[in-house]
Amino acid sequence: MSVRIFAMTHKQFDVPKEELYIPMHVGHAQAKQEYGYLGDDTGDNISDLNCYYAELSGVYWVWKNYTEADYVGICHYRRFLTNEENKAFTQEQYEALLQKYDLITTKQLELSNSYHYGFGAHHKIETLDETGRIISEIYPEYYDNFIELVNGSKTYFGNIMVTSKALYDEYCEWLFTILFELQKRIDLTFEDDYHRRVFGFISEFLLLVWVKTRGLKALECRVAIIGDKTETREIKEKMAEFFQNKDAVGAREYFSRYLKIRPDVLMEASDVTGECKLCLQAVSVANLELQNYGSCYLDRINDYAQVISYFRKINDIVVRQQMTLQDRKWISQYGVSEIALQAAARIYGVTYVPR
Repeated sequence: MSVRIFAMTHKQFDVPKEELYIPMHVGHAQAKQEYGYLGDDTGDNISDLNCYYAELSGVYWVWKNYTEADYVGICHYRRFLTNEENKAFTQEQYEALLQKYDLITTKQLELSNSYHYGFGAHHKIETLDETGRIISEIYPEYYDNFIELVNGSKTYFGNIMVTSKALYDEYCEWLFTILFELQKRIDLTFEDDYHRRVFGFISEFLLLVWVKTRGLKALECRVAIIGDKTETREIKEKMAEFFQNKDAVGAREYFSRYLKIRPDVLMEASDVTGECKLCLQAVSVANLELQNYGSCYLDRINDYAQVISYFRKINDIVVRQQMTLQDRKWISQYGVSEIALQAAARIYGVTYVPR
């Protein structure tokens, strides 16, 4: 029994030492740099379509060209399936688990609204609706579950999975039949590179539809996320500049523009440390203080690390809802405003009683 997991990447990374991992350079046909990894542009491939399909160009390559393992899987250069101890599975562990389960994948994300609502908030909803129509036409036995799940609040993410090569091939046959038909029917004009990866986004949800309809026994696991995305680091660096310059208005305008093109930077999978959310909170509070007081906390604290620590402390105090004497002294010492405390209470959905 052999298992091989392809780690999809578009940049150089620290490849796990386990032999079961194979780094794959997706979008290799258009790549400007070489990293010495296996490319997705040999044999039968869709590497030229990587801008629309994201990691799926690698998923397609494995389907069409790889036959050397009994079980295959997909992960990302930053995301790996892990056990309950948050350690990556070994070859032996995968072999044991795959005797008990049809498929190993991520835990389902619990969304705050329906998947349909969430998709429409960030992408063209017509694309998701057209996907449903295609399923009703080509795979009608999947349509009822599609409708139920698209109006539900759960999804898989990342196109991360490990299963037998036979099941993998069946899934890819189903998935790409739908996506290639969808490609023919929708407008492929998008405002930026993020939204252009539309098929990659939809496929995350379609995996859940396929697993449920097929009645597969799936082991849903944690995902270890290693390091921040480049985009997340960029935001932090820019925020550090704005904070240093005490430019709350500029920070707000920058953050607003960035979120329009990359709303994913606030997701847990991107914002590993939670600092982007804290930056957004910090920017909002600074602007509210300026509007109401004519000045803001940045006049006193403008070092990035200190600002992050400042808001972590505020959140901790508010969430505990039991303000100690020490808390009150800290609030007084740092001049924490009612606006900052009330903002934290709204974010965490707790009741704040003005001091």
